Amino acid sequence: MPKSILIVDDSAAIRKFVRTFLETQHGFEVCGEGADGVEAVEKARELKPDLIVLDLSMPRMNGLGAAEALRQLLPMVPIILFTAYKDAVLNEHALAAGVNSVVSKADGVEILLSEVQKLTSVAGLANAGL
Repeated sequence: MPKSILIVDDSAAIRKFVRTFLETQHGFEVCGEGADGVEAVEKARELKPDLIVLDLSMPRMNGLGAAEALRQLLPMVPIILFTAYKDAVLNEHALAAGVNSVVSKADGVEILLSEVQKLTSVAGLANAGL
């Protein structure tokens, strides 16, 4: 059974690009999309995905706020912060918010895919972290 992924980014173009890329990979399906942190929480509650990909900078609720809410709602679901802004300080804040991995958009979707694969594997869940 494919692993379900929720993609949340305020850019429709980024959501479409990530969806298209992940859906070409064996074993993954995108179960839903959202445009901000509030939608991330609503969609996650409804869809119960196996993994969530979040942007950092979004309206209404940013990715870190959404990660904190999602961690309370779905404590075992891995969260990847897929962002244009990546540095050591963000990594610390992301870890504190419950994010499992931070991937820079500049690194590309191949790195994102690698993290998705790692975090959705049984061994990867046990070893998840920044």
